[in-house]
Amino acid sequence: MPGKNEKQDLQEWIVAARKGKIAAQREIYKRFYTYGMSISIRYAENQEEAEEIVNDTYIKVFKNLNKYSLNLSFKAWFRRILINTAIDYHRKYQKYKYTLGITHAQGVSVDTNTISDLAAQEILELVQKLSPSYRMVFNLYIIEGYKHREVGEKLGITEATSRATLATARHKLQKMILDTQKFNQKKANG
Repeated sequence: MPGKNEKQDLQEWIVAARKGKIAAQREIYKRFYTYGMSISIRYAENQEEAEEIVNDTYIKVFKNLNKYSLNLSFKAWFRRILINTAIDYHRKYQKYKYTLGITHAQGVSVDTNTISDLAAQEILELVQKLSPSYRMVFNLYIIEGYKHREVGEKLGITEATSRATLATARHKLQKMILDTQKFNQKKANG
């Protein structure tokens, strides 16, 4: 948690940025860029796309800075704008349409013990390999904590499609984890 001086500094930068001060905007950008990238990369296909999402987020942040209340967490406000920007980006540039129905998810099971054997970074790398539609639903539901109804509303899909897409994403992720484990075992056994 930022110290009192850091919080005061941030508030001063925000006030200055609201007045159009470029130096203050630059300071806010530098302070939250890494945080923004750490979230954006989970939704993006690659580094370049993640950077584009972060940059689009900053455009929205600075355009709407007057709507931000100084007594609220700037980081949380920034994160919400970032996630919504990632969703907008996904809608605009999605390569795959949601075509799965709830019947597709029937019979898909996920072994949670498989996932617990890997480090969080390894799992995030595998999540990046999911197609955009699967990755988006997985991130919104599992990482961000949205309910299927909310995921559906944000992405313009039904709640049932959100559930089916998540089940399939989990299944695909489990298969990738098992393949990774088999590869690592084979490599270790020489």
